[in-house]
Amino acid sequence: MAVLVVLAAKVTPTVTEYLAIRKAVNRAAQSGTTVREIRDAFDRAKTADYFEAISGQDLDISKDGDKIVVEFAYDKEIHLFGPAYLLLKYRGRNE
Repeated sequence: MAVLVVLAAKVTPTVTEYLAIRKAVNRAAQSGTTVREIRDAFDRAKTADYFEAISGQDLDISKDGDKIVVEFAYDKEIHLFGPAYLLLKYRGRNE
């Protein structure tokens, strides 16, 4: 049971960061019409929301018809003990 509590304590901040990134991606996709505007909007949100995992340069920005699609992907490594790590792969896109 204690192992699960420790694991949850280590994973929760990464999930919170992912949710902040997703929110920033959605706002950036709505606020800009060019790749540069979207990346700049995302970087402003990054500064305000205090996350470090990715920056505007890490976003994949494309168009699907008239809709702007902003996608992101990153990995988080969490040290468990000794040589053991937990690898979390986060992926997402704007809604």
